[in-house]
Amino acid sequence: MYPVSSTFLRTLATSHTMVARVDAYYAGQLVRSDIPFTSGTVTVDRGSKSRRKLSLTISDPKLLPWGETDLLAPYGQQLVVSRGIRYTNGDEEWVPLGTFRIDAPSGDVHFGPVTVTGTTMESALIDDKLQVPTTTRGMGGCVDAMTTLIRQTIPNAAVANLTPGNRNPVVAVATWDAGNDRWDAITQIARAMSAEIYVDAQNRFVITNLPDVVNGPVAWDIADGEGGTLISSARSVSRTGVYNAVVASGENTASGVAPVSGVARDTSPTSPTRWGGPFGKVTKFISSALWITAGDCQNAANFALYDAIAPNVETSLDTLPNPALEGNDIIRLTQGERKERFLVQSLTIPLTADGDFAITLRGGKEEAA
Repeated sequence: MYPVSSTFLRTLATSHTMVARVDAYYAGQLVRSDIPFTSGTVTVDRGSKSRRKLSLTISDPKLLPWGETDLLAPYGQQLVVSRGIRYTNGDEEWVPLGTFRIDAPSGDVHFGPVTVTGTTMESALIDDKLQVPTTTRGMGGCVDAMTTLIRQTIPNAAVANLTPGNRNPVVAVATWDAGNDRWDAITQIARAMSAEIYVDAQNRFVITNLPDVVNGPVAWDIADGEGGTLISSARSVSRTGVYNAVVASGENTASGVAPVSGVARDTSPTSPTRWGGPFGKVTKFISSALWITAGDCQNAANFALYDAIAPNVETSLDTLPNPALEGNDIIRLTQGERKERFLVQSLTIPLTADGDFAITLRGGKEEAA
């Protein structure tokens, strides 16, 4: 979660004045600040290759672009979006919501409105396919390799290694053919070090450990009742996406090693998903050219099993907006006497006071009383 003051979090549960702004940039320079808009949302989704997406509606048809360098043209123009709180003393506290490359402006040329959509800068890496065969040989650590591949596209990109101890394990030698997706290669390297990479609200390529719902720190408490922020909730449970065995395999001709594999199964006698129990036998297969030893594969299988056996519980909430949340935050949800931890899977943050805030949580884990 983006760091905000305790006053900010307390104020979310009370009547307050929200503020939002959109600034336009081109070639790194501010072109226009505080663009007027009638509505808009920022969607954060862990399941999307571009973590954050913007949808904005502007009433003035004069802002519909005609030329390549116009304010809202899709030729490298960017919108920087923020939302915050104006306190009763007039002070304001702001939270960045992202820097968005404009992808598709449209609208009625006479009457408007102008609709603008945008995505964070993962899109630049997705667009920039590898033009020649590319290898990790000589790149050093996993973080070094990811940074190199990112800065080949965006030379001044900010890359933040936020893993504990700033982990940077040696990257295995792997090669991708010309035409392969650059961002896919980068995310494969992140997974090889049991991490994830995404562009955050501050326009940084952030490398973090995969979230641990059971043991990770709680970013925000959502509770019902007086003083709470929960308005309503809905819950669904499914066996889809739940596995009790993982087979990890690695085959890497660039390293000159034989194919390797590892298997992990849920063998706990008390587990409802135990291998061979009433749940049955459900196997997930994963692979990476960056796993070059049996130990690499076994570690990957063990780590993946931890996530694979997690209950597929999806909870959708109607709650008061918290714009500081990130897509891998852990939430504690309190409903009556029940307390559960969830991972934020997606959320939609409105840019106007009358907009709807939606948040979807996954992988519930009940806390002991």
